[in-house]
Amino acid sequence: MKILVSALEPSANLHLEPILEGLGNVEILGIYDKKFGSPIYPSSDFAVMGIFDVLSKITLAKEALNDMIFLAKETDVILLIDSPAFNLPLAKSLKLNYPEKKIIYYILPKVWAWKKSRAKLVEKYCDKACSIFPFERDFFKNQLYVGNPLLDEIKVFNDGTTKNQVAFLPGSRSGEIKRLFPVFKEVAREVDAKKILIIPKFFDEKKIKDLYGDISGFEVSFDTHKSLANSDFAFICSGTATLESAIIGTPFVLAYKAREIDFFIGRKLVKLPYVGLANILLDFENKPALHKEFLQQEATCENLLNEFRTFDKEKFLKSSDEIKDILKYGSKQNIIKELKCI
Repeated sequence: MKILVSALEPSANLHLEPILEGLGNVEILGIYDKKFGSPIYPSSDFAVMGIFDVLSKITLAKEALNDMIFLAKETDVILLIDSPAFNLPLAKSLKLNYPEKKIIYYILPKVWAWKKSRAKLVEKYCDKACSIFPFERDFFKNQLYVGNPLLDEIKVFNDGTTKNQVAFLPGSRSGEIKRLFPVFKEVAREVDAKKILIIPKFFDEKKIKDLYGDISGFEVSFDTHKSLANSDFAFICSGTATLESAIIGTPFVLAYKAREIDFFIGRKLVKLPYVGLANILLDFENKPALHKEFLQQEATCENLLNEFRTFDKEKFLKSSDEIKDILKYGSKQNIIKELKCI
């Protein structure tokens, strides 16, 4: 079986990996991480953050879209993962050119946050809308809840014992790290415990030096799940890592700093009360928030340290269990089943 894959984000490739392992002997074509083979474009070419970064990638995206349409002729099924700004126009072109080919959209556009019109595009051009959050059933007519990939991928959990270790996760995009890590370094100087700096696996030595600068006060780790499970607390940039920490059972605080123009535009477009996935998930279930969120000017050393010193561990663990109950099961087997049904 040949699969056309469009996985532009690092997180999309993380979720793609167990699916490919479960499928076994298949051939993939398209856009994905180079560790899976020989993509026509490596996903790293599309790493962006903020509206102006996106503008700089428009020419590349147009070229990639045309190449993907040509490549689809050779494939049996199409798997689009996240990245709606690219994958929705791609889905439209693919369906118009190859109406008989099955298109699976996995990790759906976050229409519950903004751009609700994207739901209609998914319904029109994709054969399966595979959701990873139960509440998305209220936004997509052809939605199929397949489970959440983190419940497949997370194998280690916090046992609740004191470790005297604190984790720092300042993000995976360059802009996030450059804005947030200086604050985290200030926090780390006030924390009397082993400090673990969790760095994305795909960062090379040069990129680490350029983005983080002096990290002599930290022990570096590339294993997010293990390091979180072995920590008493974590300071995390907004993103998938917040939900990972919630499932693992490690208390944390969310911090986020964007460019002012990006944050201003985001606030105008997104009307949700929270930015953290765990809090959003609980809010849709009419449950209280799991953790504090400090954004922009509020992401200060003082605020983060205060939360570290006063968090309610028992309350956190109760909400952590509720999140796992809401998500129910992993998505790997259900996605494999959909890919094989051609």
